[in-house]
Amino acid sequence: MTTKGSLLRGVWVGACAALLLALPLPVQALALSLAGVFGNRAVLVVEGGAPQTVAQGRSTREGVQVLEVGSDWALVDVHGRRERLELGRAPVQVEGAARESAGGDTLVLVPDSQGHYYAGGSINGATVRFLLDTGATMVSMGRADARRAGVNLQGAQRVRAQTANGVVTVWQVRLDSVRVGDLVLHGVDGLVHEADMPQVLLGMSFLQRMDMERQGGHLLLRKRF
Repeated sequence: MTTKGSLLRGVWVGACAALLLALPLPVQALALSLAGVFGNRAVLVVEGGAPQTVAQGRSTREGVQVLEVGSDWALVDVHGRRERLELGRAPVQVEGAARESAGGDTLVLVPDSQGHYYAGGSINGATVRFLLDTGATMVSMGRADARRAGVNLQGAQRVRAQTANGVVTVWQVRLDSVRVGDLVLHGVDGLVHEADMPQVLLGMSFLQRMDMERQGGHLLLRKRF
């Protein structure tokens, strides 16, 4: 009787979990405004932060890409969602790629038009733009991002690493904190490259501590430990 009751409870719990996963997660929107235009560059303000001057075809640290710039407007892409921003207008709320559960232990990433998963976050409190890369062994960044994040390279181990551009020498470091959306991990291994990189690669030293699940085109990250 006890075995049957336990089995029924297990089925009930599993059904409830499946139902919860099927429910839409609350959407986290980004507040965007256009503060200026200089030729083919747009000055964007994201979430009330410091203005970022972004050239056409480039992206902000949060992953907002400038597609086209006019005399008093800019067309941007927020991970697959396009929005036209105009000078002098109030900030526009645009759904971002990161959506979080109420508990803060789940993050949903929406792919861009090329199928890549980007997310805003921080390293040691410094804002960065992440590109999810399961082929990267560790969280990997360029020298400039490491400097902004206060990563100390003195005494760091120099190692050889295989990259898409061949074998390079990098510094292996331990990052105090890595935040992606509301997911925060401490003591994450990272690599610092001599050259600057367009974004930080969110590699397996972070992802191996997550459960990853695809739902349609979305990717769910759940914190395991």
